[in-house]
Amino acid sequence: MTGPLADWRPPPLPPRTPIEGRYVQLEPLGAEHALALHEAFAEDSEGTIWRFLPVGPFGADGYAKWIEGARLLHDPLHFAVRMEDGRLGGTLSLMRMAPAVGSIEAGWLTFAPRLQRTREATEAVFLLMRWAFESGYRRFEWKCDAANRPSRAAAQRFGLSYEGVFRQAAVVKGRNRDTAWFAAIDAEWPRLREAFETWLASANFDANGRQRHSLAESTRPILVARDPLD
Repeated sequence: MTGPLADWRPPPLPPRTPIEGRYVQLEPLGAEHALALHEAFAEDSEGTIWRFLPVGPFGADGYAKWIEGARLLHDPLHFAVRMEDGRLGGTLSLMRMAPAVGSIEAGWLTFAPRLQRTREATEAVFLLMRWAFESGYRRFEWKCDAANRPSRAAAQRFGLSYEGVFRQAAVVKGRNRDTAWFAAIDAEWPRLREAFETWLASANFDANGRQRHSLAESTRPILVARDPLD
């Protein structure tokens, strides 16, 4: 798709400020989050959440030290996820920011078991996507280790279309990483926003918190290409 971009201007970089949602708040990562986040991650006794990340697992002191460096970065800009019950459930970031071309990526998703597979986890990603598109970004990316099947499935559930695999894209913890690419673009945002807002509405959940309709059912028609492993 080619052609002129009428009245388009490069969007701003994201500010280091909280992002408010209905169920969660994204708080810029700080030293004050270290202990509670480490306790949340300790629920994953096998360290599964760190398998595809370039860092971790950590002891308490090691994680506090990592945060001391990570909290100062602007790219990636890390957020702690404050859950509806007030506990911290994990972290995620905006990264690979390229305002000149209107591209930004969600990454570093590190969700403790208490946050995984919850509507709070879904809203945390939605809040990043909403900020990006409403700030003027044209492209919202998701990249993951091609061997990370849950992450690939999550990208499609969130309405990000499959764009291929970059072979031998990185070396992570001494092993090769092929990287799977997914993305949504601004033209798709109105339908994506409606799908997320409908899914997140209280009416979509029964008294036990179970969803009545899946998000994937609503986002599937928006995808322009599907993951061949799906």
